[in-house]
Amino acid sequence: MFSRFVRRLLRGQTLREWLIEFLRFCTVGLGAYVVDIGLFNLLAYHWPIELPFDQSMSAKFISVAVSIVVAWIGNRLWTFRDKKQNNRRREFTMFVTVNLGGMAIALGCLAVSRFILNFDSQFADNIAANVVGLVLGTAFRYLCYRYIVFAPPELANQKK
Repeated sequence: MFSRFVRRLLRGQTLREWLIEFLRFCTVGLGAYVVDIGLFNLLAYHWPIELPFDQSMSAKFISVAVSIVVAWIGNRLWTFRDKKQNNRRREFTMFVTVNLGGMAIALGCLAVSRFILNFDSQFADNIAANVVGLVLGTAFRYLCYRYIVFAPPELANQKK
């Protein structure tokens, strides 16, 4: 059972190739994370213009949207460059859809922290959205990128 899991995880790659791909994914993700965190904190706490709805929730929505574009470019051109699809529009649409799921995870963590637990400090917002939400969202995104977005069409459509 474990060896079958490893074979599926590697998907025809050697362990070294998979590790390089995973480290590239983490590097691109770190860049997108810096964009996300920096823009979130700028908009939520240092932006002179009031954003609609809740300042932190709106700031998180905007920062994640910008970081999605940064991550797509990095992953398409570097991490999964050998697996990118020919149809950029379809690939980007799938990428955005997966990232909307990741954003929903981060926003969900932030909403629970702010509206259920009543934690509304900058520190609490960052822990909820940018630590807890990041870990859960990253796991979700990596699996979706690898097996859906940047999978060769025959693997993406293959029944498990």
